[in-house]
Amino acid sequence: MFGLYSSRIFLRPFAAFLALLVLSGCASYAVVANDPLNKDTAKNSYSLEKLSEKLSGSTDTTVILAFSGGGTRAAALAYGVLEALRDIEITDSQAGDIRLLDEVEIITSVSGGSFVSAYYGLFGDRIFEDFKEEFLYQDIDGKLLTGFLNPIFWFGSTGRTEMAVGIYEEDIFHGKTFADMNREGAPLILINASDLGNGIRFSFVQEYFDLLCSDLSSFPVARAVAASSAVPVVFNPVVVETYPESCDDELPGWVANLKNREFKSSQIVAVLEELQIYIDKRSERQLLHFVDGGITDNLGLRALQEIVETAGGVSTLNERMNREQASQTMLISVDASTQPETDMDLVEQQPSVADVVSAVTDVQLRLYNRSTIDLMERSLERWTEETAAEGNTMEPYFVKLQFNDLRKSKKDLLQFKFLNKIPTSFSLSKEEVDELIKTGRELLLDNPEFKRFMADRNKNLS
Repeated sequence: MFGLYSSRIFLRPFAAFLALLVLSGCASYAVVANDPLNKDTAKNSYSLEKLSEKLSGSTDTTVILAFSGGGTRAAALAYGVLEALRDIEITDSQAGDIRLLDEVEIITSVSGGSFVSAYYGLFGDRIFEDFKEEFLYQDIDGKLLTGFLNPIFWFGSTGRTEMAVGIYEEDIFHGKTFADMNREGAPLILINASDLGNGIRFSFVQEYFDLLCSDLSSFPVARAVAASSAVPVVFNPVVVETYPESCDDELPGWVANLKNREFKSSQIVAVLEELQIYIDKRSERQLLHFVDGGITDNLGLRALQEIVETAGGVSTLNERMNREQASQTMLISVDASTQPETDMDLVEQQPSVADVVSAVTDVQLRLYNRSTIDLMERSLERWTEETAAEGNTMEPYFVKLQFNDLRKSKKDLLQFKFLNKIPTSFSLSKEEVDELIKTGRELLLDNPEFKRFMADRNKNLS
């Protein structure tokens, strides 16, 4: 998560100032930037259904990336993984000599990781030319602080999030909308947020916007990323309006299919019950409040798992996309969470309220992440069995990258301690950013599961 579950004070340079803003009780009002559903334009909107058209045919390998939250720390680590994939050349039986990065079909992300995924989704390889300067090396915290100190802001009514959206729009995403994400050959980008009022994980794809009777095509990417990283209290929610008058009584096709299918997974049944909330309230206008995606899925993995499961499994999803099953499927989870150190056990003084809250939320985050990893591992096993039953072969590789891997070697222990102290913020030093990028590359290349994947590829080619 961007910062809610960090034991470090979020945006430390002006945390006290933010507290004053919160305590002041100044009212702010939502800015709504989504349009009613237009069925003609929605057919070509950014959706799962369009994935098969975006990707160029079947290949030997499917690569899926999941970027966690963690502010600029998460973004820099994920960027390093992208660089490593760019520099690895492989031979595909159908596509010939290509980069491993070209095999990436889906990137799912939350919070800080969404800045990287969205930028790559919009601009492709341009990310390697200017993303460091446009985002990673930028003092976003300083820009926000400057805006907060402006007297115009004190008497405004739009809130802190709108200021952040304006910075992201101008400096990073340059006014692009989800219509611009529909690049041919680009991976599907799943930017995930949390619906604060309903407690639901929400993905910015047309299928979810169909539930709101809204058109995603004209929605600004910067606003979706702001929603994905909007830490409650520190930032106001990003608000999206529903437009019941734009929908008829007929349910979206994918929802109707779900209602007619039996699911054995209690987790997926729960997801369907959550989505039913949007259907039940479809006749009334609503204002939905989206905040940090890390609240409902800090690793970005549950979005992927839910998509495959609600589609009916891997084989059904491939059939819907008119694609053959790749013989190798590699899922790379890039987890930028840290393990904060505390002196709570070394002193007689009782821990402060802030220390207790930090410790509790850190424990919750670790337990929830562990639960998500277990869920993903079980799902991969089941999907492999399902494809085998259909007469297809799918060898899964679950590559889990995290700072804790560095603790296994005395050589890397100092590097771990340095990285573990990097705060969850929007302003890191160039030294910290460069070290994170380097670590992302090294964690991938040194990972045993990734090495197994590369060895199996070479074996299959020989």
